[in-house]
Amino acid sequence: MMTEVNRKIHVVGINSYIFKDLPAKLQDLFINTGNIAVPNSYLEEIKSWSGNGLEKKKSFFSSSSNNELLNWLRSQKTDVILISRGDPLWFGIGRILLENFSKDELSFYPSNTCIQLAFSKLKIPWQDTVNVSIHGRDSIRLVEALKARPSNLAIITDSTKKSLEIIKKNLSELNLIDFYDFWLCEEIGFKNENIRKLNIKEALPSDISSLNIVVLSKTKKNYLNNNLPLFGTSDHIFKTFDDRPNLFTKKEVRVQILADLELPKNGVIWDIGAGCGSIGLEALKLRPNLELFCIDKRLGSKALILENSKRLGVKPKFIFEEDINKTLNSRNLNSFKKPNRLVIGGCNKKTKLQIINTLAQGMNIGDIIVIPIIDIQTIKELKEELEEKNFKTNLNLIQTYKSLSISDGLRLEPNNPVFLLKGKK
Repeated sequence: MMTEVNRKIHVVGINSYIFKDLPAKLQDLFINTGNIAVPNSYLEEIKSWSGNGLEKKKSFFSSSSNNELLNWLRSQKTDVILISRGDPLWFGIGRILLENFSKDELSFYPSNTCIQLAFSKLKIPWQDTVNVSIHGRDSIRLVEALKARPSNLAIITDSTKKSLEIIKKNLSELNLIDFYDFWLCEEIGFKNENIRKLNIKEALPSDISSLNIVVLSKTKKNYLNNNLPLFGTSDHIFKTFDDRPNLFTKKEVRVQILADLELPKNGVIWDIGAGCGSIGLEALKLRPNLELFCIDKRLGSKALILENSKRLGVKPKFIFEEDINKTLNSRNLNSFKKPNRLVIGGCNKKTKLQIINTLAQGMNIGDIIVIPIIDIQTIKELKEELEEKNFKTNLNLIQTYKSLSISDGLRLEPNNPVFLLKGKK
């Protein structure tokens, strides 16, 4: 049987140290409450509220958000106020309180979160923002969030510069330095508020407040192909599907596919299941005289390939936004040049077999087919089909790891393993 609760713990979120910025209801609550817990970092500011004609003498408890605070709260027989920043139930003290006190004892009065205030100052919509905290936590969730490449990412940092350095390192390690604008937001909502856009290729400023957050917002910059490397284009250069940002062939696998294709100076390359076009377009960048035929059934794939063509400074011969089965069954294939190089990705085993059956017989001695595979059960049949069509085959497993910085050092992050089945006629 639950004991009746006779007192309340009022958890009040603030965005200002000015008493009159509180709503009238909370001003009255403060005036009429004697025992008040305040984080020690701004205890003196809240103590100054005692000069507002208070009816009750105040007893302030300097809080470090630890077991001493919980014990102090348990010891109180009358209503108390616990001052917090922003929304106590958003990466705040609220979760700990709910684990240690009944819901009947607790009342929450949230203010705007620091993230909400930051986005209002930056004038950026934030309904789709991903929020991550590395305040007193490791940065593994930050890495996971960055790999998904959201349009906006808000990061609650630790009070030291170390967490800012980790964010910088992670952006560099994931080749995202040019993908995001880096906004450092200090003391948001308070007197010394400061918002600045940092160049994260440079050293951090020396005058950073310990009360800061970071907002990463996808940059609007134009990509100039004259700054790209000859080979091994960084993943962030390619525009991808907004809802599936990782649905493309990563650089580590892409460079091996391009090597396996043994790209000739002249000829025709078909990229089936092209996605955003990363393989075929980089092949065209390496061998500008090739004729590239891209096909992908996903809605919007043609627009993506065209955009990425501009970024790499190349021009495909054909782009079809349709199912390859329609291409093979409904179009007059005699009007297209047969492929000298063929990449088959993104479709099921049955479709891959049909592609080989339809296209392989028209390929010449020395022509090559490369098939990236993640389902090992399909390998045997595809390999046998290629060999039946007089292709010499070999199989290669690509498994790569990236070093990523976390709060206590480095860890190796695995990329998904991919089998590359190559057939050379």
